[in-house]
Amino acid sequence: MKHLSSYLIVLVSLGAFAQEPLTLNDCYNLVDTNYPLARQSELYEKQNAIDIEAIETDRLPELNLNAQATYQSEVIEIPLPDTGIVPPNKDQYRATLTVNQLIYGGGLINTSIEAETASLKTKQKQLEVNLYQLKKQVNQLYFSILLSQENRALLEAKREQLNAKLKEVQSGIKNGTILPASDKVLEVELLKINQGFIELDLNRASLLQTLASLIGKEITSTTLLQNPEITTDLNTELYRPELELFQLKKAQLETSDQLLSRQNLPKIYGFADGGYGNPGLNPLENAFQTFYVVGLKLNWNVFDWNATKKQRESLSINKDIIDTETNTFNLNTNIELQQQQSEIEKISGFIASDIEIIKLRKEVLNAADSQLRNGVITSSAYITELTNLYTDENTLITHRIQLELAKANYNIIQGQK
Repeated sequence: MKHLSSYLIVLVSLGAFAQEPLTLNDCYNLVDTNYPLARQSELYEKQNAIDIEAIETDRLPELNLNAQATYQSEVIEIPLPDTGIVPPNKDQYRATLTVNQLIYGGGLINTSIEAETASLKTKQKQLEVNLYQLKKQVNQLYFSILLSQENRALLEAKREQLNAKLKEVQSGIKNGTILPASDKVLEVELLKINQGFIELDLNRASLLQTLASLIGKEITSTTLLQNPEITTDLNTELYRPELELFQLKKAQLETSDQLLSRQNLPKIYGFADGGYGNPGLNPLENAFQTFYVVGLKLNWNVFDWNATKKQRESLSINKDIIDTETNTFNLNTNIELQQQQSEIEKISGFIASDIEIIKLRKEVLNAADSQLRNGVITSSAYITELTNLYTDENTLITHRIQLELAKANYNIIQGQK
């Protein structure tokens, strides 16, 4: 029963200090959803819905209420005597309600809605591009934290090795096989290692705080970043959202061109005027009366001084500008890919030589370890070899993290996660 209680206490302790995992893809997804700029997508959709509703109102009847009171210096008079026709008053009053209903608009409303939809897609894709560009920043922070984690683990291994060696040296001093004060050198080195832990922890906390702000998620000190296994497809084919953005911009220009072509098409309206005034439609009846007029009317801008033609020419130039932007983007991105590929190959070569160096350093340290136990060398000489091994192992870890960072950046440049 006593052993069972101890076992449960251990389990509870482990649960309290369990480390929460966080992956690189988690960070990518969190940036897309939590970064303040991401909220614009929803705002764009709301704005688009309102704009389309406003355009749709052109299908509804248009109501105009007009009222006027006038006084004129002269009125119509019939010069024939004894006709009994009384001339209208010089003060006249009229109130009318006019209803206009679009019957045929040349497809302008539907094309306007298509233009708004094309604009929405372009804005949302531009937003995606802006968020995508944050992924390199995420990479830099994520792998810097990973490097800090790996350095801490390596420093912990060095401390354990030094503690074990300190016990051996203290035992050797007691037995007279090792020079006195040799343990002091090891104790100094352990104090330096503790300083290294403080520096690493503070640096990691700062990096975690920056990453947390970027992804919009709290990251605690117990969060453990997973070391990703990144694969790269080393080719020049691009999958960047910018390429889709260029195509959407051209599609938006096409819609704008269609909109221009429909603006000058004939439009047919039905209308009705109803009113009350003095005089009414009969100017010879000097009294207040109601009246109405119904009919059809045609609106057609026959000649606009080539304004539409010039606007379409401007749109055509904009298409050419987008083509040059696309070509420039492809060129610059391919150059960046080539540079990143060279970086991957260079670091891979470094890692191969790091492994050989560490293998030799371990052999040297084993020899120094044996010499220290036999009193042939001092603790300072041993620490020098241990530090050399630690430095080279740290270099290997740094190169491995740099390699994964280079691969992750390559995928971001190419357009793949």
